[in-house]
Amino acid sequence: MKITNIEAFWLSCPIAKEKQHRSDYGLLTHFDMTLVVVTTDTGLQGFGEAKAAVGSSGSCASIVSCIENELKPLLVGKDAGHITRVWEHVYNGSRDHYALSRGRKFPILGRRGLTISALSGIDTALWDIKGKSLGVPVVELLGGSCREKMPAYASGGWANADAIGEQLKSYTDKGFSGVKMRVGVMDNSVQESIKRVRAAREALPDDIKLMTDAHGTFSVPEAKQFCRGVADCNLYWFEEPISPDNKMGTAAVRASTDIPIAAGESEYTAFDVRDLIAERALDVVQPDCAIIGGITEAMRVSSLAHVHQLELAPHCWGSAFSFMAGASVAFASPSANVIEFSLGGNPMMYDLVEEQIGVDTEGMLHQPTRPGLGLTPNWDFVNDFKQS
Repeated sequence: MKITNIEAFWLSCPIAKEKQHRSDYGLLTHFDMTLVVVTTDTGLQGFGEAKAAVGSSGSCASIVSCIENELKPLLVGKDAGHITRVWEHVYNGSRDHYALSRGRKFPILGRRGLTISALSGIDTALWDIKGKSLGVPVVELLGGSCREKMPAYASGGWANADAIGEQLKSYTDKGFSGVKMRVGVMDNSVQESIKRVRAAREALPDDIKLMTDAHGTFSVPEAKQFCRGVADCNLYWFEEPISPDNKMGTAAVRASTDIPIAAGESEYTAFDVRDLIAERALDVVQPDCAIIGGITEAMRVSSLAHVHQLELAPHCWGSAFSFMAGASVAFASPSANVIEFSLGGNPMMYDLVEEQIGVDTEGMLHQPTRPGLGLTPNWDFVNDFKQS
């Protein structure tokens, strides 16, 4: 199969007012994503997501330009089945023949950021194509599923201290055995974040996993203070306590507490995750398939988690395509225990595709069974919300 075309669409869809929430990113009124479509000479198409921002909104114009004007000319005519070779070609550029012949990287200057995000969408689409061509789900191509089903945790939790318990209980009422809430600068003070977490823990049964996510907004002293204030709340993890730019600071926070530290959603490539591990900065690794370098690089991160005895928990806050990419990696990884499931207003998870994505009444996500990623774009939705 030869690649004949690569397209990228910036989709921006308004979120219904009753489903909007406010966090450190402000009031979320729209959900943005970049849909990547790879077409082959056999007529098969694969789909992926490339992210311009870790959050739910942001301009995707630069991602679209990178894919269509820089990467497409490099890749048209390449064999769609040579996924790793395509990955190395984009990462190493004109020196990829040296990289492949000598077994080490000769990376281009853009080996982080925009180029890797763009590559992420293409890589995921190629895995989708390979699964479809063979009639098997992507997870089978990754070595098969390690489990038949996996507990999902409800990702949300923006309410104030008086309402956070009720908000999180509305998630557990749907069957979820784990919930995640946001903390950090959105609360204006460390004490307010502590107050909200303590209110949440008091409202939830002891057997419910409670995670917190600061979106990298605390300083190191603030993160340490927060950890002391919630030390008796039995947190399953504390996610992105401080800026991802400060790996040593994240390590200092981890060294100060018994609460497991999670990070990785903002990282590009397994090399960044390797550095976090080397700094002893985390307990839970969270690659995002739409940022890290696609399914290919997420599996490399999975191997790092496995050999370092760390938990793998892919960041799955995005469209249905990056969700299923992350879920495929999680099901194929022996290091994964839970999977993130967005409870925010997310039209890209539900309205973008023809299929329904959901968990059962016990909050369990079942292993993928449909060929490829198992998803079909709703082209009416795409045409309604694509940006020029």
